[in-house]
Amino acid sequence: MGTVIMHNAVSVDGFIADENDDVGPLHDWYFNGDTPIAEGGDQQYDHSGVGSGFKLSRASAEYVRPIWEAIGAIVMGRTLFDLVNGWEGRPPAGDHVIVVSHRPKPEGWHPEASYHFVDDVTAAIDKAQELAGERIVSVNAGDVGSQILAAGLVDEVAMDVVPVVFGSGKRYFGGIDGQHLLEDPHVVIQGDGVLHLRFRVRR
Repeated sequence: MGTVIMHNAVSVDGFIADENDDVGPLHDWYFNGDTPIAEGGDQQYDHSGVGSGFKLSRASAEYVRPIWEAIGAIVMGRTLFDLVNGWEGRPPAGDHVIVVSHRPKPEGWHPEASYHFVDDVTAAIDKAQELAGERIVSVNAGDVGSQILAAGLVDEVAMDVVPVVFGSGKRYFGGIDGQHLLEDPHVVIQGDGVLHLRFRVRR
């Protein structure tokens, strides 16, 4: 099975968006460099949202590119799916998306896309690993990610820490209860306007 990585850009006080799901400056580092990264999926969909694609600092690009290339499946919650309309069926990385939701896929929504709707986080990881094989399963942080971490199904926590304080909003670790220990970071990379960190989850 591939590694399950919980991943997101995050403010230094631990938020992935404000109360209105606005990410503010959390993604600015995707556009402050001169090194493009290849987008997975269909190139016709602009995941950057600005029409110019992602251009990172060299340090960030060298870190992000191999991870994106290794992703086989993404696990996301219904809130994010609705916010981005599932990237119109074209995920930024990987070939498959699993959406954790008690509501089914919208009728007629991109039937060609490999998007699978399940109502349980364990079933979501099982399906993601089945589809990804030996490739990475990328789990979006937030409420769904925290449920998957609490269930003991996350292998690594990856944080792109941006120097901004939100004060309130949507937490990286959602509403997780209890203490969860991580190893010392095995990846520490300073980009331009971002610090990339990865921690293995202690078993």
